[in-house]
Amino acid sequence: MPDEYRTVAGAGVHETEVNRSRFLCALAPAATEQEAQDFIAAVRREHADASHNCWAYVIGADASVQKASDDGEPGGTAGVPMLQMLLRRDMRYVVAVVTRYFGGVKLGAGGLIRAYGGAVGEALDSLGTRTRRRYRLATVTVDHQRAGKLENDLRTGGREVRDVRYGEAVTIEIALPDADVPAFRSWLADATAGTAGFEAGGEAYGDA
Repeated sequence: MPDEYRTVAGAGVHETEVNRSRFLCALAPAATEQEAQDFIAAVRREHADASHNCWAYVIGADASVQKASDDGEPGGTAGVPMLQMLLRRDMRYVVAVVTRYFGGVKLGAGGLIRAYGGAVGEALDSLGTRTRRRYRLATVTVDHQRAGKLENDLRTGGREVRDVRYGEAVTIEIALPDADVPAFRSWLADATAGTAGFEAGGEAYGDA
C-alpha cells in the first residue's frame, strides 16, 4: 500500500472551450469500478445529445484498475490522455467523463489530445483535490479516571480519534502514521503512568 494518494474533493463539472467545441469535464470520487461505471452511465444519459462522452478512471490506492474510452474519437486521442492526466496528478479512486459538443472545427489528433487531457487537468485545478494518507489503526484502553484528559490530549495534539467506547474501561480508537507508533507508545506510557493498554490493528486511509 502506498503511503498516500490524491483524490477529488467531491463531484463537480468544469467547462472549457477549444475552437468552438465545448468540453465539459465531470469528475467524481469512485470507491469501486462499479461506482465509476454508474457515474459514466449517468453522465451519458444526461448528455445523450453530445458528440462524444469520453471517460477514464483509476481505482485502487496502487492504481490497480485503469480504464479509458475514446467513445468514437480517433483511437488514443481522448480516453488515454485523460487517464494519463489522472495518473500524472497521482489521482486514485476517481472517474472523469469529458463530454464534447462539436463546434464545427476539427482539432486534429494533437489538438484532441491536448483538449481532452487539458479538460481533466483544468477540472482538477478548479474542483480541488485532497490527499489521503495511510494510517495505522490502534486501540487504547484506559481507566475512566484518566479517559477524559487522555481523549482531550489526543484531540488537541492533532491525533485522529475515530471512536470512544465506555465499558468497564474506556476504549479509544485512533489512527496514526506507522512511523509515529514507537513515539506514541512512549508518550502514552508517560501520560497514563503506564496504566493504558495499546493494541495496533490494521491499516486504513484517512485525510492528511
